[in-house]
Amino acid sequence: MDFLGYAPAGELGTFALGLVIAGVVGGLVAGMLGVGGGIVVVPVLYHVLALLGVDENIRMHIAVGTSLATIIPTSFSSLSAHNKKGAVDWELLRRWVAPMVIGVLIGSALAGIARGQWLALFFASVALPVAIHFAFWGETKRISDHLPTGLGRFLLPAGIGGVSTMMGIGGGTVGVPAMTLCGVPIHRAVGTASAFGAIISIPGTIGSIIAGWGVAHLPPYSFGYVNVLGFLLIAPVSFFAAPFGAHMAHTMDRRRLRMVFAGFIAITAARMFYDALG
Repeated sequence: MDFLGYAPAGELGTFALGLVIAGVVGGLVAGMLGVGGGIVVVPVLYHVLALLGVDENIRMHIAVGTSLATIIPTSFSSLSAHNKKGAVDWELLRRWVAPMVIGVLIGSALAGIARGQWLALFFASVALPVAIHFAFWGETKRISDHLPTGLGRFLLPAGIGGVSTMMGIGGGTVGVPAMTLCGVPIHRAVGTASAFGAIISIPGTIGSIIAGWGVAHLPPYSFGYVNVLGFLLIAPVSFFAAPFGAHMAHTMDRRRLRMVFAGFIAITAARMFYDALG
């Protein structure tokens, strides 16, 4: 379907404006909470694509693939800002990078073969507990005083990589709660999670391109499940917004910020449940 060729100018304007706003909010959220702008970008893209009549069987795949692509520049911008504040645990990253990439490869394969409905349900099923964590637990809840050892040292980063790839997010959305639950200080968790985006988004984007190559009814300017127009509208504003978010993370009331973010995620996840089950 060719929504760029046949959609009214008003719809295209709304499409472009929605993507730019998603880019700004996604960049700020990536910098402020280390959760990756994908948790904002994916539901916005999903609903915009639905509004423009994109096939429901590939709608979520495009949202996930395009979101992963936009995370590439944003993650490097956010990582640089947090690194300047000394908040990145590079030793932990060196231990986690290999299992996280393995998780990304598994997640990419599963996302490529999953039906769009199941992918949307998966996103919503993970997003709701994340919203509850940010709203009611924040950085105070602990289940351990240290990160897992033994097999858990592999399973935790692999799980973060796999789940994040299937959701089209940068890794911080599940990585920050996972680390803070295991006793990592919040600013350290946020700073370190800003690097997850780079580890996850590059192989995840490549996987989305391969999985969607040759699929019928893709929107124009798509490379597999990655839509170039969406990338060009979202990525630049996210890149420049991320450092502002990182600065705000160290200066503003984080509880109020968490509550607003949690409310947004809960509403969008509930909407995805309604669409997928309706």
